[in-house]
Amino acid sequence: MFKNFFKTNDSDKEIKNVPALTWKPLQSEGQLEEISAQSKLRLQIIYKHSSSCGISSMVLRQLEKSLGAFHARADFHFLDLLSFRDASNEVASRFQVNHQSPQLILLKNETVVAHDSHYDLLQLSIEKYL
Repeated sequence: MFKNFFKTNDSDKEIKNVPALTWKPLQSEGQLEEISAQSKLRLQIIYKHSSSCGISSMVLRQLEKSLGAFHARADFHFLDLLSFRDASNEVASRFQVNHQSPQLILLKNETVVAHDSHYDLLQLSIEKYL
């Protein structure tokens, strides 16, 4: 509906040459076993998001821009912690990372190799874990 309402010019389209992230929804505790197993093959990135938090939404937009370069070398998991509180609690428990929101958690070889929250997560050096 809003697609035609807000016009974009052609110069906006050139920025889109990096593919958008494909987020895999993280909605259950059971998915964590698969994510952990997949971390043996490639980097797994979990983003814990709070839809009621303005910081979380702003960070998400910036994060998607910066992570686009890694779309082919990592898997991206999106956890709406308000809708899936049990899964969020299990992430904290299983990976021994205190709950924060927004939060980015990087898993490699079934181990948390890095994590951060709020605006600091934008400073994580993801390329060194690929």
